[in-house]
Amino acid sequence: MSKLQALKRNLRPGEVYRRRDLEKWSKSVDRHLQQLVTDGTLEKLSGGLYYVPKQTVFGKAPANDKELITSFLKDTNFLLTSYNDYNTLGVGTTQLYNAKRVYNTKRHGQFKLGNRVFNFVRKPYVPLKVTDEFLLVDLVNNINELAEDRDVVLEKVKEKTKGMDARRLKALVNRFGKVATVKFFNSLLA
Repeated sequence: MSKLQALKRNLRPGEVYRRRDLEKWSKSVDRHLQQLVTDGTLEKLSGGLYYVPKQTVFGKAPANDKELITSFLKDTNFLLTSYNDYNTLGVGTTQLYNAKRVYNTKRHGQFKLGNRVFNFVRKPYVPLKVTDEFLLVDLVNNINELAEDRDVVLEKVKEKTKGMDARRLKALVNRFGKVATVKFFNSLLA
């Protein structure tokens, strides 16, 4: 069995690999990576980041977002969101957006991974999961970037705040909110 075949045997469909992960199976990893990309076994997503396509009845499935970002950041401390998540709050947001945001403690900027673009936002604190309280704070943080009527949405946010856990909301505002967001919620929660 050739070294290339031995490397191929260790690859799992649907998995994302860093170049470094593959070094344990190949002494000529760069040459083997080039061959595997050429023959379609691997797809190059970014510098040093590769994906083994998983076949479905509809063709090749893209990499799982969480797995992709975990490999890219080399960390699991991130929160993947979208402005579309605000639509679940019932505060008048109805637009659909293509962009995905990744709150994390390492990277900042827009990165193209494969054929998808992610906006990485570095924050000193990243919540473990998306909650209504988090979405409300994040919505007010990003209100000027949305295609909604700002004043109408903020009025509905004020109403929505009344039915939320004030202690949890205040903690998120203080840890995650921008200065204007903190002022907005402090006037409501005082």
